[in-house]
Amino acid sequence: MIQIIHLALCAGLVIAYLLIGKLTALESIPFPEINASNMVYAFAPIVAIILGNQLYHMQIKSVDNSLSLEEKFPTYQTASIIRYAILEGTAFLILFIRPDFILFGVLIILYLMFLRPTEDKIITAFEA
Repeated sequence: MIQIIHLALCAGLVIAYLLIGKLTALESIPFPEINASNMVYAFAPIVAIILGNQLYHMQIKSVDNSLSLEEKFPTYQTASIIRYAILEGTAFLILFIRPDFILFGVLIILYLMFLRPTEDKIITAFEA
């Protein structure tokens, strides 16, 4: 189930960036000029990644280690959805508010794709 949610979020972002952001090729992605007035949009992806990971790890660490993996899974699913939502929200924020920073949105999408849930990642999340 979490894999379907992840796929839907990634696909939705990719489609939105292709249609709304008018991305047809990687060559069409401009590198934005960063200055003091738009610095917050340059740091938004970094903040989203750090915040999402912090909340994810807080949720995972709150699980009782004596539970089975099946009993821990709902917590993993909730933690992952929280992290995905923060990343997706930031990517949409960039797309709609500052489309000239679309490169940073593409980087968020790539990171979100990297977070694809697998059985190994679920097991590893609870071992740490």
